[in-house]
Amino acid sequence: MTIVTQDKDTWVGLSAATIESKAERIVARALLVGDRIDAAGLERGEMVATAPLALRLGPAKFVALYRFGVAVFVGFTAIDEQNFLDEIAERIVGARDRKNDETAVLEILLGAEDRVLPGGPIQMPDLSASRFLVIADVLAKTVSLARDESALSGVFDSIEPFAAELARTGRAPWNRRKMLRVIGQALQAQHRLSGRVAVEETPEVLWDHPSLDRLYARLADEYELRERARAVTRKLEVIVETGQGLTDILDVDRAMRLEAVIVILILAEILIALVQIFLAHG
Repeated sequence: MTIVTQDKDTWVGLSAATIESKAERIVARALLVGDRIDAAGLERGEMVATAPLALRLGPAKFVALYRFGVAVFVGFTAIDEQNFLDEIAERIVGARDRKNDETAVLEILLGAEDRVLPGGPIQMPDLSASRFLVIADVLAKTVSLARDESALSGVFDSIEPFAAELARTGRAPWNRRKMLRVIGQALQAQHRLSGRVAVEETPEVLWDHPSLDRLYARLADEYELRERARAVTRKLEVIVETGQGLTDILDVDRAMRLEAVIVILILAEILIALVQIFLAHG
């Protein structure tokens, strides 16, 4: 016997034996696939949201595509995921090797409350489209934050030797190319992260389903979204200030060199004039 629960955004099929004996477990996975995904025109199956584009491809099979380069799958095998990504490969800008990913186990138990067990599965009474969107939002933000944290760490690694030399000698390195490279990395990090996903904003699905506010709050707390977002913001501010400081150092250094050249030219002109006067009276 199969029990089917279905409403405007719920489609779950569970056997009676499964409900009585144990919960059904489904894997959700978020993958960083590129810098950006163009999802326009990819509507298929049953579309459950447009921003992000979210599709229901089966009773417990969902996918959501985020414009900042993250795809979230629920109920997909590894082969299914790869086949889907191969189909949309031309729409992925700046494709990556997908080192960044986040996996969560969803435990579907009829009659249960939404719970997020520390380090364990996410329990819920059904896998509705609205619950999927809440979970997908958190997983996508987690993967996006991991990308930002990695990018900022690389910039800090480049800044550290320069700062250490500046602290040790009190002077900026004479290698202007090295300074410009550090400034370029700082500006690049600022450009990449300035338009990053607004981690502290709640997903739009909560507007229509306020009952899921608690689930979202628990997930955001479990994955430390707000704390990590603030840490990324602080690091970005340090990098921007460092880039401005390096630019100021370059400006001062350029001005001092220009002044030195002007002084040398004046002295040379005076010397030439003195030589001419000496030769004229000699």
